[in-house]
Amino acid sequence: MSDAVGPGDLVLCVNAAPNHLTGEEVPLVAGETYVVGAVMEFACPCGRSDALLDIGIDFAWCQSRFRLLPKPKFKSEPKAREVTSPKEKV
Repeated sequence: MSDAVGPGDLVLCVNAAPNHLTGEEVPLVAGETYVVGAVMEFACPCGRSDALLDIGIDFAWCQSRFRLLPKPKFKSEPKAREVTSPKEKV
């Protein structure tokens, strides 16, 4: 996933279990979205991922805790529609 994730991307927390190395509680909330501040190409000590994500909470988190959300599609301008009137019967 680290190739696809970059700064500014939205990720969904899917694993708010205690820290898998220390057993300490984590401040993440399952089902919440977070904005990625940075991707650190560093293998997580757990061996589950090849990068750590900085989401602005504590230091960095194993990317296996998150799923990348699709980028929103912004409409630049509303499309003009052709207005039709009812046909008159002769």
